[in-house]
Amino acid sequence: MAGLLRRKPSGKFMGMDALVLTTLGRRSGVERSVPVVWFPGGHGTYLIAASAAGAARNPAWFHNLAVNPDKARIDIDGRTLSVNAEQLHGTERDRAWHQIITTAPRFAGYQQKTDREIPVIRLTPRAG
Repeated sequence: MAGLLRRKPSGKFMGMDALVLTTLGRRSGVERSVPVVWFPGGHGTYLIAASAAGAARNPAWFHNLAVNPDKARIDIDGRTLSVNAEQLHGTERDRAWHQIITTAPRFAGYQQKTDREIPVIRLTPRAG
């Protein structure tokens, strides 16, 4: 499925809307692409959750975004967009998380499987 999403930059992953996220490796400096489920964030933004299906650690792409939040792009609906990544905190994160688990209840199960709070990231397209 990941290969399919890389060739066709929009689609479904595990029955949910997906995009292809490309980050710059925090240590290697090499671009890495991965399909990620997304949710509407309002005002043209995209929400993604670093769930790793409830694994004990955050996925590698999360760490790449943390170090290089302005060096990411997404492929979605046949378009490539440069984006800025922002981790949400507090009430803003809680509202976004509620939206995510209401839309995709399996994410609540991922949270139950891990001791870490699953990070929620807002991707905002950059102008130009």
